[in-house]
Amino acid sequence: MSSDLFRVLIVDDEPNIRSGLAKGLVGAADLLETAGSPDEALDKFSKDLYQLVIADVRLNSNMDGIQLVREILHRRPQTAVIVITAHGTVETAVEAMRAGALDFISKPLDLNLVRQQVRKAREHYQLLIENQRLRNQLANAGEISNIIGTCAAMQDVFHQIRQVAVTEATVMIHGESGTGKELVARALHDLSDRSAAPFVAVNLGAMPEALLESELFGHEKGAFSGAMRQKPGCFEQAHGGTLFLDEVTEMSSKSQVDLLRVLEARQFTRVGGEDILQSDVRVISATNKSVDELIDDGTFRDDLFYRLNVIPIHIPPLRQRREDIPLLVEHFLQHFCDRHHRPIKQVAPEAMQILVASHWPGNVRQLRNVVERLVVTLTGDVIHGDDLPPELQMRAGATVAPAVTLSQSVEECERETISAALAASDFHREKTAKRLGISVRTLHYKMGRYGLH
Repeated sequence: MSSDLFRVLIVDDEPNIRSGLAKGLVGAADLLETAGSPDEALDKFSKDLYQLVIADVRLNSNMDGIQLVREILHRRPQTAVIVITAHGTVETAVEAMRAGALDFISKPLDLNLVRQQVRKAREHYQLLIENQRLRNQLANAGEISNIIGTCAAMQDVFHQIRQVAVTEATVMIHGESGTGKELVARALHDLSDRSAAPFVAVNLGAMPEALLESELFGHEKGAFSGAMRQKPGCFEQAHGGTLFLDEVTEMSSKSQVDLLRVLEARQFTRVGGEDILQSDVRVISATNKSVDELIDDGTFRDDLFYRLNVIPIHIPPLRQRREDIPLLVEHFLQHFCDRHHRPIKQVAPEAMQILVASHWPGNVRQLRNVVERLVVTLTGDVIHGDDLPPELQMRAGATVAPAVTLSQSVEECERETISAALAASDFHREKTAKRLGISVRTLHYKMGRYGLH
């Protein structure tokens, strides 16, 4: 039998209660079995796998219900146990819960309440199965330098990284804010022959123009007001290694000329200095802008672009790789639960469905922040849909039907995204693939899968 089946074992020394529960729970489990004693229950338990055991606390045997609970959980700690108790033995039931029982039900038995408890136990089991599946998938996921992804688009990115990393080629990484451009740059460095040398990252978009030249090339003591000592720039700091220029398209025209000169001559001077210094760095740049439009507008030099864009790598936004979202959520949960010393949390199916359906304008960075916030602020072990930020719930509420499975939600979102991109590109496949950040081969496969011809 499949280990994903939900099987229930009912243990009670009263035949009427055993048969009544078994009849009342038909349909609530994939398999229902009964045992009239702890010995019979443990014998069955040793031969088969049960996800839930319902046992009476008072059993006419050398072993009572509490001892049975302890023995079951000793053998298989992940088994859920619900104990049945008479009104006068509630204290005993509480003792059973301290021993590890999930819940208790008082006699006389209310079958509706029992079915509700079984349904809750089944949902808990399915949640464990889904989270274990994600952890197994995460353990086997394609991963380079903490970049995680199993979708076709990310596999293309991984393939490019492996191909390019071992070369000295200049790379420009294209992608929206929050997609992980610096992680890709670090992966290129880590897999290169320069990995033992420094990796230096500088965000050019956050750098005032007056300081940019000094930041890149360094300055001599007394070169300007406040220059109290000699300071090496990023090109010197990254000597022998990799220099990552993030938001390179934010540079002013003058700074673009300065950078182009260094890339061409492989040498520079510090601000206020005369010595010519050699530049032995591999330059990797990144942008979240459409460079073609900036060149047309005259705000970015085409000759600099051609120098930087020898090997372009396009990272897809999160909304175009929705099948990776459960994997990323699990990864961030493990990371932040460990960092903040919290017990590992699980994500209920309806919450995961909302996360997968969300638009994520801030991409992986936004998802990472949401997961960290949930880890820090929630006290429960399970994250439900109403625990998510209101903006995610509001957006997903109009688009996600409760009956839709996770895989169906991912596929529908992916189909709509590809269809819209095809229409926007006049059904030109190469343009569509570039817009989506995937290869033409992957686009052909996806089009065939979703009947988009």
